[in-house]
Amino acid sequence: MKVVFLHGFTQTARSWDRVISAMSTNSVDEHVAIDLPGHGDSPSAQLSLWDVAAAIVAEHGRAIYVGYSFGARVALHIACRHPDSVTKLVLVSGSPGIADAEERRTRAIADDELAAHIESVGVDTFLNEWMSLPLFATLSHEDAQLDDRRRNTSRGLADSLRHAGTGRQDSLWGRLSSVTVPTLLVTGRLDDKFCEIASRMSKDLPSAEWQIVDDAGHTVHLERPDQFVSLLTAWRQRTFSN
Repeated sequence: MKVVFLHGFTQTARSWDRVISAMSTNSVDEHVAIDLPGHGDSPSAQLSLWDVAAAIVAEHGRAIYVGYSFGARVALHIACRHPDSVTKLVLVSGSPGIADAEERRTRAIADDELAAHIESVGVDTFLNEWMSLPLFATLSHEDAQLDDRRRNTSRGLADSLRHAGTGRQDSLWGRLSSVTVPTLLVTGRLDDKFCEIASRMSKDLPSAEWQIVDDAGHTVHLERPDQFVSLLTAWRQRTFSN
């Protein structure tokens, strides 16, 4: 079975290298990590999340989809729009979006302003600002993979926000009950916001299991890769082996 890994905002496919290397050691699965639009070697980013989902399915077809943050939002869109292409779903620090329409509009304005700021200050300055956010307080400088993130362009990141940011995302809260494939939710115990979101999601997703990784924040797969691989492998093999 193919396993497709989808990275977070400002990351690239390479952010999954350590995870894929560890998983490939004892697995017959085909592991593939891709650059999402606006990131790495996929600079074109003028696509909605629905369009991104369709493009990924067209290229990779039926698979297990594993997404982190931005990538988790993409993976959830794939599961909602293309259910026959998803055998299992793993959402790391993921969200179905903002339920309140006014809050979405406010967030869209903020995303547009941030996009303009990125284009104004450039990637290096923006990354210094982005990685200093409280969301990434538990991520060490060594594990932040800044050199890889610097391969991104200001235009690519800005367009990603304008077209596929949280403010432009349709709320998927009302669609969760239709996602019936086995789903693993993963959050870091130190990430209060996304633990709360995962708790809510776990009640709405029919076949969901929620796992919390100790001593980790938002970037679970970078902060605690060994623990992440262990729980993902155990979940994959324990109940839902092909």
